[in-house]
Amino acid sequence: MEERRPLGFWLLALVFAAFVLFLYGPTLTILVLSFQGPEGGLTFPMQGVSAHWYQTLWKGVGVVDIWAAFRRSVKLGLVVMVLTTLISLSAGYAFRRRFPGQSALFHLTVASLIVPSIVVSLGIALEFRLIDDAVKAWAEAHEVAWVAEGYTTAMGLFTSGLGAHLTWTLPFGLLIMFAVFNRFPAQLEEAARDLGASPWQVFRHVVLPLIGPSLVGVALFGFTLSWDEIARSSQAIGDLNTLPLELQGLTTTVTTPEIYALGTLTTGVSVLVIGLSFAAIALWRRLRLQRG
Repeated sequence: MEERRPLGFWLLALVFAAFVLFLYGPTLTILVLSFQGPEGGLTFPMQGVSAHWYQTLWKGVGVVDIWAAFRRSVKLGLVVMVLTTLISLSAGYAFRRRFPGQSALFHLTVASLIVPSIVVSLGIALEFRLIDDAVKAWAEAHEVAWVAEGYTTAMGLFTSGLGAHLTWTLPFGLLIMFAVFNRFPAQLEEAARDLGASPWQVFRHVVLPLIGPSLVGVALFGFTLSWDEIARSSQAIGDLNTLPLELQGLTTTVTTPEIYALGTLTTGVSVLVIGLSFAAIALWRRLRLQRG
C-alpha cells in the first residue's frame, strides 16, 4: 500500500509551481514571442515562426546603435568583474584581522544594498556635477583656457558608471568572501608556514586552491549584476548608454517583437556567463583532484 501524500505536500507543491511559473514564465514567453513571423506582434497568438526579428536586430534598431551599447556593457561588465573579485579578495584577507573602524566599514559597505538604487545613482551624478563645477571654477580662476573651454564632464562609462556599478556588486562579493574566510581552516596556512613557505607560496598553493570556486562565484556576481543594472546606471552613466538602458528606452518606442529578440539576447549572455562559471568551477575541482 502506497502512503498517500498529506494535504500540506500538495499545497507546498502548488506554491512551488507558482513560484517557478512567475520566475521563468516571463522569460520563456519573451523567448517564444521573439520567434514571431514578419507580421507578428507583441502578444499571442503567434503569426508564423521565423528568425525574422533576430535578422532585423542584427542589422540595427533604427537610430539606436544596439551593438555599440552591447560592447559597452560587455566592457564595463568585465572591468566590474575584475575589480569586484580583486577588491573582495583583498577585503576578505584584511577582515581576518582586527583593525580600527572594522565594524563601521563593514556596515557602511553593506548599507549600499539597502539604499534605493535610484538614490545612489542621483547621489553619484550630483557628486560628479560638483566635481565638474570645481574643475571649471579652478580653470577660470587660474586662467587655464584649454580646460575652461574644452572641459565638459568627468562623468562617463568608466568613471561615474563604474563607481555606480561597484556600489552594487562589491557588497555581494564582500559577503561571499567573508563567509568563505570565516570557515577557512587557518591551520593549513600555519602548517605551510611551518614548512618554510613564503606568504606568496601560502596564498598560491594553499589558500587559492581552496577559495578558487568562491572567487569564480564572486566574478559571476560582478559581471551579471553589472550586465543587468539599470537603476544605478540611469543617472550616473553619462552620455553613452549601456544595453539595459537602451532596452528600457526601446520599450517606449519600438512596438515589434524585435525588442523581445534583444531581451532574449541579453538573457542568453547571462546564461552563458553562468554556464562558463559552472564549467570553470568543475574544471578547477578536477585539476585539484588530479594534483591531489
